[in-house]
Amino acid sequence: MTLSFFDQFMSPVYMGIPLMALALTLPWVLYPTPSTRWLNNRLLTLQGWFINRFTQQLLLPINTGGHKWAVILTSLMIFLISLNMLGLLPYTFTPTTQLSLNMGLAVPLWLATVIIGMRNQPTHALGHLLPEGTPTLLIPVLIIIETISLFIRPLALGVRLTANLTAGHLLIQLIATAAFVLLPLMPTVAILTAILLFLLTLLEVAVAMIQAYVFVLLLSLYLQENV
Repeated sequence: MTLSFFDQFMSPVYMGIPLMALALTLPWVLYPTPSTRWLNNRLLTLQGWFINRFTQQLLLPINTGGHKWAVILTSLMIFLISLNMLGLLPYTFTPTTQLSLNMGLAVPLWLATVIIGMRNQPTHALGHLLPEGTPTLLIPVLIIIETISLFIRPLALGVRLTANLTAGHLLIQLIATAAFVLLPLMPTVAILTAILLFLLTLLEVAVAMIQAYVFVLLLSLYLQENV
């Protein structure tokens, strides 16, 4: 029973064929496509309003040079929200619970922001490694610490998203199993546990959206430092 709780995080395989690519491609099929009509339907109008508001809030503190990243960051935000939300459905697989996928998203984008900073303004980018007014004796130590913190950023991005979603899925499965086991023994306690499960599911819906937003927001802050 203990080991079966972690089976939900195994990459799905059918007849020896990994289905990770299908799990990553499916959300794009669900998005409504723009029509050639002058007036869009309510779903497209709501989608366009949400994307515009999110892009404005995300790019507000970033200089004009960083606005080229608007399409990448907005697409990543919608993609992560879709993967996280679809993973809450029964008998589905959540690709963002895999650390390898999250690191594959975090490392290239973080590295791109660092390369942009080193190419456009190398003095300013390297200046982050040493705060102004640092005592001479602390200069080597601070440079090492700031360098380590710089390289930990993509790891923190990937681990944060993986840990939050994995913990939520495990907690939902534990409480659901407890409610199922307690139903014939103590129906009242099982009903209370089911109510707790419902509230936890609502919390996980919020966590799924918030974690996707935090992932993209931190990337935009890294971009702001280097643009």
